[in-house]
Order: sequence, then C-alpha cells, then structure tokens
Amino acid sequence: MSRTLDDFKASHDPKTIITRLEAELREARNQLGLEDAIREVVGTATLRIADAKPPSWTLSTHSDKTGSPGVPTLFLSDLHWGERVVASQIGGVNEYSLAIARKRLAHTVQTAVHLLRILSPEMRYPGIVVALGGDGISGNIHDELQATNELNTMPTVLDLYDHLVAAIKLLADTFGAVFVPCVSGNHGRDTRKIWAKDRHHTSFDWLLYQFLTKHFSADKRVTFLIPDAPDALYRIYNTRYTLTHGDQFKAGDSIIGPLGPLSRGNQKKLARSQAVGQDYDVLLAGHWHTYIHLARLIVNGSLKGMDEYAWSQNYGFEPPMQALWITHPRYGITYRMPVLCETPSKPRAVEWVSAARAS
Repeated sequence: MSRTLDDFKASHDPKTIITRLEAELREARNQLGLEDAIREVVGTATLRIADAKPPSWTLSTHSDKTGSPGVPTLFLSDLHWGERVVASQIGGVNEYSLAIARKRLAHTVQTAVHLLRILSPEMRYPGIVVALGGDGISGNIHDELQATNELNTMPTVLDLYDHLVAAIKLLADTFGAVFVPCVSGNHGRDTRKIWAKDRHHTSFDWLLYQFLTKHFSADKRVTFLIPDAPDALYRIYNTRYTLTHGDQFKAGDSIIGPLGPLSRGNQKKLARSQAVGQDYDVLLAGHWHTYIHLARLIVNGSLKGMDEYAWSQNYGFEPPMQALWITHPRYGITYRMPVLCETPSKPRAVEWVSAARAS
C-alpha cells in the first residue's frame, strides 16, 4: 500500500515523534526493570559489569618475588551436561551420560590440582582462574537432543549447579581464591536461534552463573565476572584475555578443522577491539571441542568427547579434555597442561627404542 502525503506528514509530526520516543523509552525501562527483577530474585542485583573487576591477586606482581609459578587458569566449557552419547553408535570409542559427566568433572578438577601440585609442591599460587566458557548444558536446541537428552533443561541446570558448586569450593579451599569469568554458549539458549540482542538473558548458562554467584556471595574467596556482552575481558598480570564461546566463528570442516575460522575470526575480533580500545593478547574460545593452544589463541576441548554428530561428519577423534595453563607476571603464558577428563586407557606396547616404558 503506497503512503500518502498526509501519512508522511503525520509520521514526521513532532508530537508523533515525541509520543513514539516516549513509548520506546518506557519499553526500554520496563526491560531494564525485568533484568533487575531477575537479578533481585537470584540475589545479585548489585553485581553490575561496571562494578565487576578482577580480584587484586590476579594483577599484583608480588608472586614474582615469592617463587610462585604464576596464576593457573582452568578452562571449563562444553560440558554438555544432560546429553547422552551411545557407544554403539560411534564404534564404541566414547560414551556419555549424567553419571559419566559427574565423574569426568570431578576427575578434571582433581587432576588439575594434582598437576599444579607437581609444578609447585608448596602450592605457591595466589589463586586460580576458572573460566566458564558456555555450553554447560546440552539444551533442547535440536529435535534429536529433545528426544535423547537424559534430563530436560531445568533439572539439568540444577544438577550441574550442584557439581560446579562442589568444584569451585574445592578450588577455593585448595588455592585460597578463585576468579570466575563467565560467558554463555549456544546450547543453553531458550530461543530458536541464538540472539545477538540480549544474548545472555536468553541463556540458561547465564541463569546458572547467577545461581553460582548467589551461592558464593558470602564467600569472599570467590569472585565472578558475568558481562552482559558475549565476551568477557579481563587481565592476569600483564596478559589481557578475551573469553568468548566461539559459536560466532563459522565454516570449519573435517580437514582444516576449527583452525581456519578461528584464526580469521580472531583477527577480525582483534581489529574491532583495537578500534575501540579493548585490545587483548589472548583469545579464549570453546564450542569447537578441539584443544588448541597457540600464542594468541586457546581453544578448549570438551567434557563430552566424541559424539554421534562428530562421528558422522568424520571429525578427528580427541579424548575429553580441558585446558590448563599458567600466566606468569613477567613471562606471560608459560606452562601448558591439557587435562584429560578421565583416566586414559593403558597405552599400547611400543616396539621401537624408547627412553622410558610405561608400566
């Protein structure tokens, strides 16, 4: 239908414009009020991104004088809690369920502590960073997940909450301080497609993080960073990190894997960030279920491991693993220690000359 001159004049009338803007302002205020109400319900109304800062122990260089190796980071992402992987459907190379997920998460945290104790028997760490990179739950984003998930979304969130509380408490008891930057993934969403607007507030990952924040609100050893944006920016000593889930990077395949899209995406994100004064040194990403540790890019593995989709697409096999590394105040990232999420199977005998044979 074509617009008449009177329609054009009416739409550009100052009173009409003011009325429309007032309505839009009321809608925006109502949306902000809803977000504040959610925060109030879970007890985190005062936790704003502008007020959230990394704890001082991640910035102080005092550890450089005390013989500390630096600050460790345990990257937890792509847990896919609640999903089931049937071994017989992928050649018997992996299996996944709630019971297995619980064991793997506990094994991951305990192994990370064990490895860090090997590096520093006196545990001279000022604290530990636990980066939560999204896709904590499997979610119902695909018909096949709705049909095969072990639990529906909300019971899954509550189950994962219990086990993350135990994990964070163990790390707080062991290291004395825990800093937890958080971003949402794509599997925890309650929308048909991932939203660019209000991404976190349509995600059960975000809700889980709010529950965790409420639980540890009286524990001064634990600090959370939960931005409204899809990226979390923080600094450990002089190394600047950007944590993102990684679903924004596209077009990988079974040959090049995620390296191509992640490298291109990192360059684009870095250029954008530099333009607005948000430069970073290292990008952290999950989503791709493939462990990669480069100088400026760390991509996490998964707790779930190989599944039916990856098997059908002929993706490379990788055991369930999560990233662990040390940030030193003077040398930046030093030790890199990928953590296997379960005890590996006994290695095959090696017939050629070997310096040491596994028992």
